[in-house]
Amino acid sequence: MPAPSRHIVLGSASPRRAEILASLRVPHVVLTAAIDEEVLHGEDADTYLARVVTAKLAAVRARLTPELRASARAILVADTSVIADGGVILGKPADVADACRMVELLAGNTHEVHTRFALASVDPRGFLHAETVVTSVTFRALTYAQAMEYASSREGLDKAGAYAVQGLGAGLVSRIDGSYSNVVGLPACEVSVALERVAC
Repeated sequence: MPAPSRHIVLGSASPRRAEILASLRVPHVVLTAAIDEEVLHGEDADTYLARVVTAKLAAVRARLTPELRASARAILVADTSVIADGGVILGKPADVADACRMVELLAGNTHEVHTRFALASVDPRGFLHAETVVTSVTFRALTYAQAMEYASSREGLDKAGAYAVQGLGAGLVSRIDGSYSNVVGLPACEVSVALERVAC
């Protein structure tokens, strides 16, 4: 584990990522920066995630105050995508109807959750570590009424793939192969190893 004397800048507005870092006892401050997360035509998941994470890092670095530059050990940025059959990238739903569509698409099937995270110095010198972690998630079969009932809870409206495995969405998931915390939004084990490896 990193020494507790200095913090990490978490470039994410996700409370789930902050909670995972807190559970690992990693001191951190949150500094967010808005970027365009639209998937480009023909872009596959890995290319998309690499581009978005690089953009997030640049945006967070641009917002660093002199105090943060002096006090932070590193910057941590991440992005999570849900990948359905055929490589379709499911982002955050536009509304309840769109959330229902996504849940129906995932129902009775296995999909992948890809989270790419990167650790970087506060100075513009590229990444200290970057990694994409993949978890397979299987949904139980659902009727339209069940999919709409979950979508109408609005729990998944701000989440990729329109569900939250740590909430009511747990009732949709019959199997997880790989990192559970990766599905939540940040792979805890891999982040811990990366922090130890780069000694930040």
